[in-house]
Amino acid sequence: MAQVDTSGPMLDAAGVPLKLSLARAERRNRMRALALVLPLLAFILITFVYPIALMVFRGVDNPTVSEILPETAEMLRAWDGEGLPGDEIYDSMAREFAAAAKERSLGKVATRLNYELAGSRSLVTKAGRNLRRLETEPTKADLVALDKRWSQPETWSVMKRLAEPYTLSYYLAAIDKTYNVEGAIVDQPESRQIYVPLFVRTLWVSLLITALCVLLAYPIAYLMAILPTKTSNLLMILVLLPFWTSLLVRTSSWIVLLQTEGVLNDILVWTGIIGDDGRIQMIYNMTGTVVAMVHILLPFMVLPLFSVMKTISPSYMRAAKSLGATPARAFWTVYFPQTIPGIGAGSILVFILAIGYYITPALVGGRTGQLISNFIAYHMQQSLNWGLAAALGGILLAGVLALYWLYNRLVGIDNMKLG
Repeated sequence: MAQVDTSGPMLDAAGVPLKLSLARAERRNRMRALALVLPLLAFILITFVYPIALMVFRGVDNPTVSEILPETAEMLRAWDGEGLPGDEIYDSMAREFAAAAKERSLGKVATRLNYELAGSRSLVTKAGRNLRRLETEPTKADLVALDKRWSQPETWSVMKRLAEPYTLSYYLAAIDKTYNVEGAIVDQPESRQIYVPLFVRTLWVSLLITALCVLLAYPIAYLMAILPTKTSNLLMILVLLPFWTSLLVRTSSWIVLLQTEGVLNDILVWTGIIGDDGRIQMIYNMTGTVVAMVHILLPFMVLPLFSVMKTISPSYMRAAKSLGATPARAFWTVYFPQTIPGIGAGSILVFILAIGYYITPALVGGRTGQLISNFIAYHMQQSLNWGLAAALGGILLAGVLALYWLYNRLVGIDNMKLG
């Protein structure tokens, strides 16, 4: 018999070592898989990761003074910040104020300074308006003569911070902190401390809405899971029906139902539960926000719960009862633990949606029912303080990620099921 030489490497049909051939095949498969995934990765990077990174950067970006007053900004960065700056900084600022006023760009500096020092917009605009009219080159004397605030260390302390290309002022303002004249971080005056209470209110309302959704969705999902398929499908249509209705229509309908002269108050008066002069204020406050948001977010809790409950075999409950457990004990010890992944999935989904919700609180929340998202929108659309809006959004994102991490540590993402 002929003997086969097995001392060398195994070869494929083409005479290439089998190990090398397998490595090449695996590499080709990986490249093919990467090519298929690349469009999705590019889409996520462009539409999700990049905007978030831009938002976080916007919260520390501080280019206004450096771009409009470049010479003064460079001199301010070199200044030690003690007391008042030297005459050369005053002269430089006076010259650049006049030039920026002529170019109609000084308003940006005025707005940026006003974010840090209330009432400073008029200080800068008045200086630019008067300095540009001078026939000679503006100097320190011209600037100081316009307003005594140009002789105060607080004004120059703020200007020195604004001369830096990057700043933490927005993030400090988002947690009700600020810098004092010495540059130390201190609390905002009590009358201006609004954002930390808003974050706390948003967190509390989101947790409350999540808890109410669990309490309301659990029996609905349980009923859908145990009923015959025909009836269960009908209930599913009713659960999904709100998705086929405009969000604005659903929110506006709650205004009709909950207002003082609305349907619900009319029913309570008609039944004699309350008097006509004792109508309940249920709209344009936190009550209206909670009620409307629970109604809107309830399907997001029902669907994960139903998808998990549908996979639980009824034989488990029958086995528990046959072993002597009461229906209540069988439910809590056998059935309920198996639905925890659905509760976790629905809770995460509802909580994340609730903590960033905007339209419903804006329409039905009134003064006391506003959440942090409404103030982010305010700074984006009305005050145009995009840096503060970005800082608030960044802190909100960090808080959600922290809670997500905590959930993963306590419950485990692997135990979360959407079906």
